[in-house]
Amino acid sequence: MRTFSRRAVLKSGAAATAISLLPKTAFAQENGGAEVHGLSSFGELQYPPDFKHFSYVNPNAPKGGTLALQIKQGIGNQNFDTFNTLNIFVLQGDGAAGMTATFDTLMSGSGDEPDALYGLVAKSVRVSDDKLTYRFTLRPEARFHDGSRLTAKDVAFSLNILKEKGHPVFRSLLTQMASTETEADDILRVQFTPQRSRDLHLVVAGMPIFSERYWAAKNFEAATLEAPLGSGPYRVGRFETGRYIEFERVADYWAKDLPVNVGLNNFDRVRWDYFRDRTVAFEAFKNGTLNYHEEYTSRIWATGYDFPAMREGKVKREEIPIDAPSTIQGWYFNLRRDAFKDPRIREAIGLAFDFEWTNANIMFGMFKRTTSYFENSDMKAAGMPSPEELALLEPFRAELPASAFGEPIPPPVSDGSGQDRRLLRRADELLREAGCKREGGVLKLPNGQPFRIEFLDSQAALQPHTQPFQANLKRLGIEAVSRIVDAAQYQRRMDEYDFDMASRNLAGSATPGDSLRVVYGSEAGKAPGSQNIAGIAQPAVDALIEKIATAKSRQELNIACRALDRVLRSGHYWVPMWYRSSDLIAYWDQFSRPETKPRFASGAPGSWWYDAEKAKRIGRG
Repeated sequence: MRTFSRRAVLKSGAAATAISLLPKTAFAQENGGAEVHGLSSFGELQYPPDFKHFSYVNPNAPKGGTLALQIKQGIGNQNFDTFNTLNIFVLQGDGAAGMTATFDTLMSGSGDEPDALYGLVAKSVRVSDDKLTYRFTLRPEARFHDGSRLTAKDVAFSLNILKEKGHPVFRSLLTQMASTETEADDILRVQFTPQRSRDLHLVVAGMPIFSERYWAAKNFEAATLEAPLGSGPYRVGRFETGRYIEFERVADYWAKDLPVNVGLNNFDRVRWDYFRDRTVAFEAFKNGTLNYHEEYTSRIWATGYDFPAMREGKVKREEIPIDAPSTIQGWYFNLRRDAFKDPRIREAIGLAFDFEWTNANIMFGMFKRTTSYFENSDMKAAGMPSPEELALLEPFRAELPASAFGEPIPPPVSDGSGQDRRLLRRADELLREAGCKREGGVLKLPNGQPFRIEFLDSQAALQPHTQPFQANLKRLGIEAVSRIVDAAQYQRRMDEYDFDMASRNLAGSATPGDSLRVVYGSEAGKAPGSQNIAGIAQPAVDALIEKIATAKSRQELNIACRALDRVLRSGHYWVPMWYRSSDLIAYWDQFSRPETKPRFASGAPGSWWYDAEKAKRIGRG
């Protein structure tokens, strides 16, 4: 999960994203106590202080129309299948889609850069020489939707309550924030601990801002269907719990003319619909209930687009290349279960998944096998460790497997038969080495219990991929079954780590840092509701995450990430799935877009706008 900010929602339709690997020319440096207009991981900013708008927007884009889509990415307590609360920043409840667009942040991101943020509520920030003190100067015109002024007290309240009572992910990210102080209505001082991570200033600048007055008499940690007071470009409109939620553009939005917002937030109404079944969701797109669709099912992409509106040219589809690290998707083991504590058992299970057969027979050859935790990036480990990587790994040689010091372990490559005997034979050997015994058709764990694995999910979309995998596990004597539960039960069981194996798709980042603690850190794995669903608790992993989070250059970052990649891959904590380095999108031809897309994002549909003439031509005006 990434920090909340509108950097991460261009694809979901709210604003701009910024993920890449390449450094940029510096216009402003975060040193010497200088006042700067933007922040980044390493001080690099592409846009100067007087920039008018981002290069990938149309500053004259008209406002109007409706964008109707389905949630495909989530933060906090958001659930892909349902919602029962409008507070997405706590553990309680299943959060509604789109709520991020109702809140402003101190700064907002650029899709042209890997990690840069520019002033939104904050017009500038002054940074101490030791980078432990950040003084944000707020814009006096900042307003909440009820017209009340947004002040430094509101920002301080927001940061503190997220650190104390927010979702475990936010609490973890803000651990190294020592204090906040309101020096004036428009001056906020944020103090970091000496152990601060490299990107903590970006975390703070990207957190949502709440109204202290609104929350004064309310329980922040409770689920609620009352829309919290916000200050963003949209406010909550109509909704039906678990079915849909609509957002209305705020016509007099206080920040609509700021450079970070010009050409964005172009739809008068944004509607998010919920469907538990992907096929049903696609039917809703075909009949026009949804007018924008990002495709994740290869079968539908390959065979499902022969319908009347497509043939008549009313619906378009395209593949948009993305120059950014790929998402990280796989089946994760729950290491809290005794059955999965031995890495040989985990490795053996991984040998039973035949990607080559699955890709050819189920996914139409559209995917590549994920091999790394930093896939499609310069952070991916390759070949033997460099001297710099070895220097980071050596202190942990006694506790790490030898494979962490050699060429990184790739996933197995099968003969494509669906039941590669060579791989299954090797899996059987590993299971026996780990103390498992075969009694007839049943494999028993070292404790004598029959080996049974339940794959937990809330949708059946992955069943065609999972069932052949389970069939191979059964050939090894393992009883492997799927358990499909409703969305609320799934979320509860995942929050409580009540599962054997479960799939998870995590967003990649060109500048990983604090978020890795949430996903792979030992402390996160102990807290309910964290993203460390595997329960990884490895000192070497924690130490390398610290190196990554404090890296002072892109080169240092890449070296530390490669070392971490080797350690994670040697641990066999998951069965990696597959990835694509492009977005597959389809839409009713009633939109227009800028000529230029963001360098490190698709720009769809966040920088698009409703085109009334096009809509009229296809009968949707």
